Amino acid sequence: MAKTLEQIQQQIEKLERQAEAIKNKEAAEVVKRIRIAIAHYDLTAEDLFGTQAGKVAPLKRAKADGKKDAGMKATTVKASRKGIPVAIKYRDGAGNTWTGRGSKPRWLVAAIEGGKKVEDFAI
Repeated sequence: MAKTLEQIQQQIEKLERQAEAIKNKEAAEVVKRIRIAIAHYDLTAEDLFGTQAGKVAPLKRAKADGKKDAGMKATTVKASRKGIPVAIKYRDGAGNTWTGRGSKPRWLVAAIEGGKKVEDFAI
């Protein structure tokens, strides 16, 4: 028996809803893995996305029901020195390095807690 156009459209809508549900579930798992990696490597938003004058940040994600927030707007990002090469100022015997910008890396914090001074690693 041949399907009507309405039946096929209903089937398409059902499959689209199923696809969106699968996509949202996969996205949640990806976000979880990304958060674990961010915590492990002590990454900041600037490490991930950088900042440049005139660039437009992406819009917030749409709600799960497919409707967008009424207040969703693109925002401009301020300029920063991200991307400008900086000389390495500190190095340990294992080859770990730090430019002196941002938070102290874990290897340096651990060494300081072990009794060393930041100056001991200066290049």
